[in-house]
Amino acid sequence: MGKLLVLMVTAFVDMVGFAMVLPLVPFYAASMGATGFVVGLLISAFSVAQLLSAPTWGRVSDRFGRRPAVISGLLISALAYVVFGLAGSLWILLVSRVVQGVGGGTVGVLQAYVADASKPEDRAKGLGWLSAATSAGAVVGPAFGSLFVQWWGHQGPGFGAAGFCILSMLFAWKYLRESAGMRQTAEHTVVTASLGVEGGAMTRVITHAGEPAPRLIWIYTIAIGAFYGTAPLLSLLFADRLGVTEKTVGYFIMYFGAMGVIVRAGLLGTAVKRLGEARLARLGLVLLSAGLALIAVAHSYVTTIIAITLMPLGTAFLFPCITALLSRVVPSKERGLHMGVQQTYGGVSRVAFPVLAGYLIDRFGTGSPYAVAAVLVAATLLITAPLEQYMQPESRLSAVG
Repeated sequence: MGKLLVLMVTAFVDMVGFAMVLPLVPFYAASMGATGFVVGLLISAFSVAQLLSAPTWGRVSDRFGRRPAVISGLLISALAYVVFGLAGSLWILLVSRVVQGVGGGTVGVLQAYVADASKPEDRAKGLGWLSAATSAGAVVGPAFGSLFVQWWGHQGPGFGAAGFCILSMLFAWKYLRESAGMRQTAEHTVVTASLGVEGGAMTRVITHAGEPAPRLIWIYTIAIGAFYGTAPLLSLLFADRLGVTEKTVGYFIMYFGAMGVIVRAGLLGTAVKRLGEARLARLGLVLLSAGLALIAVAHSYVTTIIAITLMPLGTAFLFPCITALLSRVVPSKERGLHMGVQQTYGGVSRVAFPVLAGYLIDRFGTGSPYAVAAVLVAATLLITAPLEQYMQPESRLSAVG
């Protein structure tokens, strides 16, 4: 528990810095003459760099240790935030986003540390606590960002985020000790199957889309792209319709993030027991689609608040249930592989959606990406009919044909 607490504090402080600057990216880019499409590229740049760097960070941590990788990632992030604070052109802003993504590629290293330091039966709980810590950082970070803009102007959030990263790095340097479970085990060997097996699983999602595992992965991919691909652009919609500025946007995003944390912490367990994973996942799709549709047409504070309540409420129900169902329909020896495939498809979706959203904003206005996302999420309801069957243990065999 002591090691986990140190990791949670490290992850929390790091996420505070990240969440401070994310809602401000559209404002800063727009002030430099960026179109909606360019804003989308800037949002996606982080995810691209994170996706590309994550495997390298994993290999570095396997060879040299988790602790050096975590500390190095925090240092790189701190440098990126300094560049963000000094950015006076779109190119410099893009560089800062890419370097932020490289530093943020250590998320998997933190998860690996939890797995190293936990007993098998405690890993899910440990990863849940780590996720709760990062979610809490995402809640308070935007408010700090807006405060720092008010206190120190344009450079305040970047320098403030760098300061949080330095604090987190120093904390990790002093208190984070190397995990003792880095030896290659049979369990690790199963998860890191050959590239041929991994590539086959990636391809099967497309070629056998009607099977249980690919079906669930497609639902996850579309929903996570629709949510995380449009949420970072909410700042533009708030500014256009409600007159929100960089000094106040943080409080809207703080509420937006807090809803997800509250639901996961207080409602999710009870809802799963009462409705079951299949029905709750379907309800999550309905709520997410409704929230996206409502924000597309919202022009008042009341409708906006309702919309940004429904969206995180839907995802808080949807994503855990879809992932839990996926764990049911695949053999235990392939569970890690399919979870990785799901994350890869989700990552690609999180890269593509912001670019599409930016293009739609330029062509059809700030509400158009949310309308399109709402339609796509609602369409996935058409492939949810068999979800109840996936709750049966026998359905696991059908995932592999």
